[in-house]
Amino acid sequence: MKIEIVKLDSSMELPRYQHPGEDAGLDLLSAENTVLRSGEYKLIKTGIKIAIPEGYGGFIYPRSGLALKHGVTVLNADGVIDPGYRGEVGVILINHGKEDFHIKKGDRIAQLIIHKTYDVEWEEVEELSDSKRGKGGFGHTGV
Repeated sequence: MKIEIVKLDSSMELPRYQHPGEDAGLDLLSAENTVLRSGEYKLIKTGIKIAIPEGYGGFIYPRSGLALKHGVTVLNADGVIDPGYRGEVGVILINHGKEDFHIKKGDRIAQLIIHKTYDVEWEEVEELSDSKRGKGGFGHTGV
């Protein structure tokens, strides 16, 4: 799949797969130097704009290594980039760790995965069909 991309900073690398053919997510890079203090959340710019085709969405996922090693994750996981959005891609990171987290320009901060999406058309009915699960939810099956 080809997706149009604009680099807002010519020194930035494009998002890439660390292991092409084996990775689901493209690494998004920080376009700025900043510090994410313990307990703080912040919008981190990526220095790119993309044009996702109609019928698809861009979904921003955390990087597992940042979460495990530093307690840093995507606050609104999964972040959504709509196909009509043409502004700069940003990632809202939060630092749940005990230490301040230093982000340098070019650091890998999140993953972008492109998914097929579907337009929903509601069909209003009086009752829903039965299922084995029924109304059970929120841990109803035990620990």
